[in-house]
Amino acid sequence: MRNVGKYVEDCDICQRMKNRMEELTGKLKLSEVLEKPWTYLTVNFITKLPLVVGKNAILVVCDRLSKITYFVATTEETLAEELAWLFRDNMWKLHSTRKHSIG
Repeated sequence: MRNVGKYVEDCDICQRMKNRMEELTGKLKLSEVLEKPWTYLTVNFITKLPLVVGKNAILVVCDRLSKITYFVATTEETLAEELAWLFRDNMWKLHSTRKHSIG
């Protein structure tokens, strides 16, 4: 048995042609080519921050094309209506409406 292990260790072809232990995944899909800034955004929250001036979270909004990012101080308890106000006051006034937002 030791001879077989030694042979496999030293065999260049055996080392390059190993069986895959996991299944192959599907083909990769190309990302869309973005043409205009501020049409596709990513939106995330950074939470569990120390309380400063009544705010303990940050809303992070990033444009996928230009990578320009805005950071808006807020609270962890922000509801959907408050999020809409944050967008209106901080994003829409600068860049109008978007095509897609990813959160």
